[in-house]
Amino acid sequence: MNSAATLLPAEYRREISSAELIALPIRRYEGEVALVSTPAELERALADIGTERVVGFDTETRPSFRKGESYPPCLAQVATARAVYLFQLLRQDFSHAIAQLLGAREIVKVGISVAEDLRQLRQLYPLDVASVIDAGAVARHHGLRQTGLRNLAAIFLGIRIPKGTRTSNWAAPRLSAAQVVYAATDAWACRELYLCYERIGLVRNQALLR
Repeated sequence: MNSAATLLPAEYRREISSAELIALPIRRYEGEVALVSTPAELERALADIGTERVVGFDTETRPSFRKGESYPPCLAQVATARAVYLFQLLRQDFSHAIAQLLGAREIVKVGISVAEDLRQLRQLYPLDVASVIDAGAVARHHGLRQTGLRNLAAIFLGIRIPKGTRTSNWAAPRLSAAQVVYAATDAWACRELYLCYERIGLVRNQALLR
């Protein structure tokens, strides 16, 4: 096991069984969700995001069911302390807003499998990124093997996030209520994970992705 695992406080388990996970209380994001679709809404979103030190970040992509089939990301989610903002990437040109956020050194962007998110986003926009961190990579650094969002939320936050509509059509012009809650919950949970990592000392010396 990585010697860094000794830094994990004893009260946090290093793995969780399916039965233990199912026994945890279900949590979904219950705060404000803002679907950004007008210039005024974009201005408000960027103003809020710009005040943050840490935001949760995630993307959703239309699922592919055939070998060799792939699609660009359809949705980007950004969670602040006050709201989660949803950007439908195929409906409007958010290139400047996304590039501005991902390039901001003063704002930590935390997600899961962030390198893949960035690879897919670069199919749409040229990006220079800074201060992006993968919550799963932090967990691996400290000896955990279960590094998906739902396992990490169970281990560190004590909650069960339902899988829900993961494989639904994220390219749909109008997102369902279930899609909105699912997408917002993932971004919110990433932010909450990072804040927990900070409290227990797991990210003080963790290198950021660039």
